[in-house]
Amino acid sequence: HTLIRQLSAHEPVDFLCEVFEITRSTYYAHRHKRRTPDVERLKLRSRVNELFTQGRGAPGSRSIKLMLQDEGEKIGRFKVRSLMRELSLVSKQPGSHAYKKATVERPDIPNVLNRAFDVDAPNQVWCGDITY
Repeated sequence: HTLIRQLSAHEPVDFLCEVFEITRSTYYAHRHKRRTPDVERLKLRSRVNELFTQGRGAPGSRSIKLMLQDEGEKIGRFKVRSLMRELSLVSKQPGSHAYKKATVERPDIPNVLNRAFDVDAPNQVWCGDITY
């Protein structure tokens, strides 16, 4: 691209782009591209990374957007999403708890009640349940 810029003093840009087999739009896009880093974007990236780390890798773009907005930052979810993508941050949500299923009857614990929950008077039968 620098070569085309140097030669453009002697030859037309469209001819030079054709010779070097690049499109004019690519040449001009590269030429007009910012050379200095976007300081504001770098600050946002840093803050997104901090919030993601503080959340132990769980918050996604919606959560981080809300955190940034609570701090007074005017930002949308899609910008947060692109910042997260640049940083290769992927939200990891905890999986649901899997309860252990009883596969066999316990012969050492007798089933005395045998689901006969209807009794004649109170305080005749007691039963319980363990809920996690």
